[in-house]
Amino acid sequence: MQEMNETMAKDVDEAQAITDLAMNEGRDFTADERQKVDGLVREAKKLRDQIKAKQGDAALKQAILDLGAGIELGDKPKGQGGGAPGGKGQTIGEQFVNSESYKAFLAQFPDGKIPDSAKGLRSNPIKIGGMKQLIAGADVTSAGAFVNPDFTGIYEPLGRYPLNVLSLVARRTTTSDTVEFVRQTRQVTEAAPVPEANVKYPSGATGEIIGTKPQGHMNFEKVYETVKTIAVYVGATKRALSDAAQIRGIIDQELRDDAQEELELQIVNGNGVGENFTGIFNTANVLVQPFITNVFVTARNAITNVQVNGRATPTAWVINPVDWANIELTPDLVGRLYYNGPLNSGPKMLWGYPVVESLSVPQGTGILGDWRKAVLWDREQTTITATDSHSDWFIRNLVAILAELRAAFGLIRPTAFCQVAWA
Repeated sequence: MQEMNETMAKDVDEAQAITDLAMNEGRDFTADERQKVDGLVREAKKLRDQIKAKQGDAALKQAILDLGAGIELGDKPKGQGGGAPGGKGQTIGEQFVNSESYKAFLAQFPDGKIPDSAKGLRSNPIKIGGMKQLIAGADVTSAGAFVNPDFTGIYEPLGRYPLNVLSLVARRTTTSDTVEFVRQTRQVTEAAPVPEANVKYPSGATGEIIGTKPQGHMNFEKVYETVKTIAVYVGATKRALSDAAQIRGIIDQELRDDAQEELELQIVNGNGVGENFTGIFNTANVLVQPFITNVFVTARNAITNVQVNGRATPTAWVINPVDWANIELTPDLVGRLYYNGPLNSGPKMLWGYPVVESLSVPQGTGILGDWRKAVLWDREQTTITATDSHSDWFIRNLVAILAELRAAFGLIRPTAFCQVAWA
């Protein structure tokens, strides 16, 4: 036992000597010094634990005093204790056992003796002077690894672009897996002026006016749009969901946002194959406006295209943010911006129609249309479900968190929309 005490004291003295050297020179530990001190402290703690196992609590108190020998505060010679309780001149061990926190900790046990059966012991923090550099090292292998940062509770997601197209389309609900609507394919165009009849029973004689009215014709087609499912899930451990109160909310919001983002992407770009929507860019009879001269001439011709060939009044443009930035930065012949400029930003308009920016629209292409003619039928709005009934997740304490929505989409009048090329 004496040999262990001497070895422990030697380790502590050596660690203190390195600490004093660094403090006297006004610097931090070198890498070698830090590694050396860390090893000495670990060995001292290991010996202390062995002493505790052999001697019990009474011997442990003495060992703590011995551990502090040689690391005194102030000018007291090494190896001497007996300084004022809690004051300058005490060893670290004396400060520890004389502290009010340690005394309060022992008071919970009969006669101040900690029974061998006691588990999970923890005292209140005890402020000890000395060895400042030794226990405040920033290296992860030193005491810095035990210093917890101040957790602010701030969570900053990566962010998602606003889903502006979803705010434009008409929203309806359905209780079926298939949506049916009637689309007119031919309208009545036979109206004409008709003279008044001058005979009741025409005989075919010259000058007879029959006064027959022209018959109109119109055709319709039934259109069927099936309800599609958009879903995504992630796995999480039950412990993670229990230990981190906010993680479930974060997961739910991320999944919900991802499902909505995919929904908008399908409305614009769905190719109609398999479980994909038939998006605007892939719907038959949507008008097309090629590039003419510049973006402004092209945009004005697109408006005319929708008005004349689509017989519709546009409600908004949907343009990729990069393309809209290029349009706003377009200068006139003397270098002035056509738009308001950086100091006078106003409503986003192009030829009098509102502009909505969306990353769902590919760069180099825009959409002009009457967005009242685009309809999204909600069969089941986004729901969040958690279950362990997936594979062997029940026995592995894993939970699948699923976001799912069901909807159908269609253009009730495709010619009310125009795909515009910006170059």
